[in-house]
Amino acid sequence: MPSTHHGRKQIELSAGTVEYEDTGEGPALVLLHGALMDPSLWADVVADLSADYRCIVPALPLGAHTLPVHLDADLSLDGLATLTREFLAALDLRDVTLAGNDTGGAIVQAVLASGEERVGQAALVSCDAFDNFPPGLTGKVVVFTGKLPPRLFGLFMQQMRLRALRRLPIAFGWLTKRGDAATARWIRPVLGEQAIRRDAVRMLRAMGRNKNVLTDLTENLAAFDRPVLVAWAREDRVMPPEHGRRLAELLPKAQLVEISDSYTLIPLDQPAEFARVMRDFLAQTGQGTDGGN
Repeated sequence: MPSTHHGRKQIELSAGTVEYEDTGEGPALVLLHGALMDPSLWADVVADLSADYRCIVPALPLGAHTLPVHLDADLSLDGLATLTREFLAALDLRDVTLAGNDTGGAIVQAVLASGEERVGQAALVSCDAFDNFPPGLTGKVVVFTGKLPPRLFGLFMQQMRLRALRRLPIAFGWLTKRGDAATARWIRPVLGEQAIRRDAVRMLRAMGRNKNVLTDLTENLAAFDRPVLVAWAREDRVMPPEHGRRLAELLPKAQLVEISDSYTLIPLDQPAEFARVMRDFLAQTGQGTDGGN
């Protein structure tokens, strides 16, 4: 059963205790964040959409979480997709809209490719796709640092306390134009707790081990016959805009929207525009709040 802890709810899953935020009422949206990020990626989008939708944002064990998972938890992309499906089942969500940005979008692809019945429609928001895993220079550097022992990984991450270093392309510089305050928060758990560093390193090593994971699921992804919004940053330097176009062609019921003046983390850089695009998409798919479920 879900329980509540400092404003976030908690739920016991096979990997361990997962915290999540659950705001608003109406058709359910589950929003997934990326590696070394937490639910605050979606805070401004949730502030808008929760007026009409139930917005659920799990704190996935991707290195900015605050509750360590079990030592044997599978933190590969497949494992994280299984964890997400378990989360949907534990909350008994049906006809849910599953959205993911950055690594969160890779997890969404793995969930869709699995044929998960609880997902009625989905949104892929500037994310890892095809052979771009780990994505771009940013992802490759971070995955490389994951080869370090957790203590040395922690020392590497200590440098990210300096804004000038956080803004480098190898860090968060090419991921967000305006979200530096959020990225400064996201590094705190990994700096402060050895168990979180251990989880982060395990997650990054799993990513490094299976670089073909998204290419391998392309065929199953193409079989997902429910509506998908592909929202991509026009200026994305980590997730090629061409991949957004390819995903929109691959998925039978996809529509592509390109968003200006944003890097990868559209929910941080253009939350109002993304919320508007999401509302339009949900209205078209019968999830508008005049109809809904």
